[in-house]
Amino acid sequence: MAVGTVLVTGGTGYIGSFTTLALLDNGYDVVIVDSLLNSSKAALDRIELICGKRPTFYQVDITDEAGLDDVFSKHPDIDSVIHFAALKAVGESGEIPLEYYRVNVGGSITLLRSMAKHNVSNIVFSSSATVYGDATRIPGMIPIPENCPIGPTNTYGHTKVMIETVISDHIEAERRKAKKAGKPFEQWNGALLRYFNPCGAHPSGIMGEDPQGVPYNLLPLLGKVATGERDKLLVFGDDYASKDGTAIRDYIHVLDLASGHLAALNYLREKKPGVKAWNLGSGRGSTVFEMIKAFSKVVGRDLPYQVVDRRLGDVLDLTANPALANEELQWKTKLTLEDACADLWRWVENNPKGYRQDPPAELLEKLKASKAVKN
Repeated sequence: MAVGTVLVTGGTGYIGSFTTLALLDNGYDVVIVDSLLNSSKAALDRIELICGKRPTFYQVDITDEAGLDDVFSKHPDIDSVIHFAALKAVGESGEIPLEYYRVNVGGSITLLRSMAKHNVSNIVFSSSATVYGDATRIPGMIPIPENCPIGPTNTYGHTKVMIETVISDHIEAERRKAKKAGKPFEQWNGALLRYFNPCGAHPSGIMGEDPQGVPYNLLPLLGKVATGERDKLLVFGDDYASKDGTAIRDYIHVLDLASGHLAALNYLREKKPGVKAWNLGSGRGSTVFEMIKAFSKVVGRDLPYQVVDRRLGDVLDLTANPALANEELQWKTKLTLEDACADLWRWVENNPKGYRQDPPAELLEKLKASKAVKN
């Protein structure tokens, strides 16, 4: 008997696929909807290889209300949603803002409308630390707590703030309506998970980040430099007020991040808190140059880079204060930056074409052997 059934939007993407894996490993049934705009159905095969279970999959765009309605109708046992589906590149968001608002904000409203029609009342939302903007503008806000004033500096961050507001208003309205009608209202809940920079891959080396087109995040870009697919890494600015002049970010292993989503979902189902925001991060900030050094060490050689101008909307320091999640969700990061670099390199080195190739036989044998030991 499943613990529950969860719809994961964007579930074949990087964080969505790892969260799906965590859900399946912890007794949930999972239904995925994804447009496959920036992901691959091959992620489903890798999930099944690792945990022996396969999520149900539908190719549906998050802005397609009829498509979402159809999925909810086919799966009346869905009781919760974890919502990842979005466009997610900070730089690109400033170039095509209308598309970011259409997909991210419009898609989230479409999802909530469909959920309400089918009486699905729990949502865990993949928000972002970008909602805080430049937290150094306020004294005493680094590392960043949840009560840091919101102030995004780019379009992507603006979409996340809007979606947080829409979810909060929706959940609170549904609770008020139910209360007024003398009906149960505690089942309406939302978790707003603000996280920092996900990185790493599955330690088996057969599942990781496989962006279609040019990746925008530091570690996948470093991976492409290491395999020779890119000549060098572009470092956006070395004139920040940090120890080496480069921007500071809080990197979190994707396995830890996935377990944070699971912890938040369980908290909503058990505690029924209404709407709550939590930071998911390690609390440890690293500069871009420190990341290059850490990954170069794992690869075994110095990776070339070039310093260029700052990117529009980038800020000095996005380091989390994860104390609230540590306390309330009983969750904290277990894996280190070094673990993330080693796992990413294992993935990239063995799968230079990502999911557009079969997983190496040697890694599959190791995975089978480790599963046999567990059983």
